[in-house]
Amino acid sequence: MLRRILVVVGALVVLVPAAGWGVLRLASSPTFQFFGELTPRVETDARVVALTFDDGPDPAGTQPMLDTLAAKGVLGTFYLIGEAMQQHPELARAIVAAGHEVGNHTFTHTRMMFVSPAFVAQEVERTDEQIRAAGYAGEITFRPPNGKKLLALPNYLQQHGRRTVTWDVEPLDGLAADASAADITRHVVDRVRPGSIVLLHGMYRGREQARAAIGPIVDELRACGYTFVTVSQLLATAPAASPG
Repeated sequence: MLRRILVVVGALVVLVPAAGWGVLRLASSPTFQFFGELTPRVETDARVVALTFDDGPDPAGTQPMLDTLAAKGVLGTFYLIGEAMQQHPELARAIVAAGHEVGNHTFTHTRMMFVSPAFVAQEVERTDEQIRAAGYAGEITFRPPNGKKLLALPNYLQQHGRRTVTWDVEPLDGLAADASAADITRHVVDRVRPGSIVLLHGMYRGREQARAAIGPIVDELRACGYTFVTVSQLLATAPAASPG
């Protein structure tokens, strides 16, 4: 009997952490959410792609990114941090004034894994307030920091009819943080498909190469026949769900 107990205990010591690790992997996946609507890409035959930009706004990167996008005639979707918007309201207003879409990236950029429902509501709603204060009037989609979400966050979003938008192309998934603009461009262009959502991090001082890659990415994808849309425009191209 004792031997059996020891065997069971030993199995639990191995299996419980392994199961927990599996759950954490799922919770970090850009293609999986325990419940609610999640979109990493839209299924379409049209050569459309959405460029999205996480974090900030920050003085180091906001205006250079806006200048590049304006020069290329491209509208993107900026997933902004509420606290940074509060600190730099003029930059948030500049993003909106340029015609870009704005999404919610939480107030403090906390990884939304082991958090309470009250914390989730505060993070989302305080950021929504900053987005509206910046003058943005469209639908506000949500992107969790680092793509991490477990139970409380998806539950809140589902209850409030909110969609999680992740990505299917992200240079940091395969390249070093200090990758060159040419490497970032190649990584993105090689992986984009019709309906892709591209994630780029170009806001902060150390992200010069990501900012420098925006123009070449636009040029190369245009040469391949792609046009650029915001996340909301991309979602509008999704085929209607079949009747149940």
